[in-house]
Amino acid sequence: MGATGSIGTQTLDIISRFPERFRAEALSAATSAEKLFDAARRFHPLCCALQKETAIPEDLKGIEWFFGPDANERMLLAARPDDALCAVVGIAGLSSVLTALDVCERVLLANKEALVTGGRLVMDKSERLERELLPVDSEHSAIFQCLKARENNPVRRLILTCSGGAFRTWDKKAIYNAKASDALKHPTWRMGGKITTDCASLMNKGLEIIEASWLFGVPQDRIDVIIHPESIIHSMIEFSDGAYLAQMACPDMRGPISYALGHPQRVEYGGKELDLAKIGQFSFFRPDTERFPCLGYAREAISKGGAYPVILNGANEEAVSAFLGDRIPFGKIAETVRYALDTCPDVPVSCFSEVLEADRAARRAARRFLEEK
Repeated sequence: MGATGSIGTQTLDIISRFPERFRAEALSAATSAEKLFDAARRFHPLCCALQKETAIPEDLKGIEWFFGPDANERMLLAARPDDALCAVVGIAGLSSVLTALDVCERVLLANKEALVTGGRLVMDKSERLERELLPVDSEHSAIFQCLKARENNPVRRLILTCSGGAFRTWDKKAIYNAKASDALKHPTWRMGGKITTDCASLMNKGLEIIEASWLFGVPQDRIDVIIHPESIIHSMIEFSDGAYLAQMACPDMRGPISYALGHPQRVEYGGKELDLAKIGQFSFFRPDTERFPCLGYAREAISKGGAYPVILNGANEEAVSAFLGDRIPFGKIAETVRYALDTCPDVPVSCFSEVLEADRAARRAARRFLEEK
C-alpha cells in the first residue's frame, strides 16, 4: 500500500530482484493512477486500489480494481497476501494497518502515524492475533536489529539518530521564513514531501519517539534523539553497563525494507558497501528545541497521552499541507501545532472512530488558526 511513493517504489525494486521469492499480489496508490498502471503492467498483481475512481486501461482490466476511501481495506480482504507493506502517508494509513493485521501473517510498517494516532489499537490487535509487526523506518529497523542481539540483557536507553534535516545549520529567523523549496532539499535522503518537511522541523523525530515507545514498550523518557549528519549510524541502544550497540549502513531505504521483507534472513538488495575510511569521522549534536520546537511538542503529547498524540499529528498534517502548497512560511507549522495542543480537549481514543474524531477536531483547530493568522 502506497506502491507509487518512495518506500513503495523501492520495495518493488527489491521484489523485482527476487521473483522466485516475492510476488506483488496487490498494489495501491492514492491518486497516482498512471504510476500505478505502470507498476501493474510490470508486476501483474491480482488486485489494485486507487482512492479516486478512474478509467482502467484495456490491458489492465483483468486485474480486480477497488476505488474509494476504503479501497485499500477491500483490496487486502480480496487478495489476502502473506505480508502487507504499509507505506500510506499520515493517519490515512491507520485503517489499512488494522485491516492488514486481520488478514496478513506479517505487517511491514512504514507508516509511523498509525502508531502515533492508534498505537494502542494497533499493538493490541497485533498481540491478540499474534501478528508479526516489523518496522521499516530506518531508525526503528536499526533498534529492532540491535535488540535482537542484546541476549536478554537489560537496555537503559534507545537512541534515535537524526540527520538534522535541511535547516540544521540555519538560524531561527531564516528557519521561520523558509519556503517549501528550501525544506525539500534534504541533505541525505530522498523522500516524499510530507516526511521531508517533517525531517526539517524535527517533527519526524518526535513522531518516531512515539512510534518507538509503542513498538518496543519503552517510555519516552528512555528514548533519546541525537543529530548525526552523516546518517551512517541509523540508531543505537545503550545497555545498563553503559555499552552501546549500533546498526550502521549507507543511507539507503532499501536496507530496512529488505530486512523486513526477508526477516529473519537478510536480502542482498544491491546497496553500496560502507567505506568507513572514506567517511573519516562521525559527528553528533544535541537537537535544539528552541529552533525546532516540534520535537518538544511531540514529547509533551506522548507524556500527556490520551488524544494529544492524535491532535499533534492532525494539526501537523494540516499545517504541512498548507506549507507544501506555499500558503504559509515554515515557522507557522510549529505555531499551528502549538495552537491545536493548547485548544483541543483531551477526548477518549479507545476505538477507531474516536481516533478519527480527535483527528478531525485537531484539523478544524489547525485550519481555524491558519485562517485567522
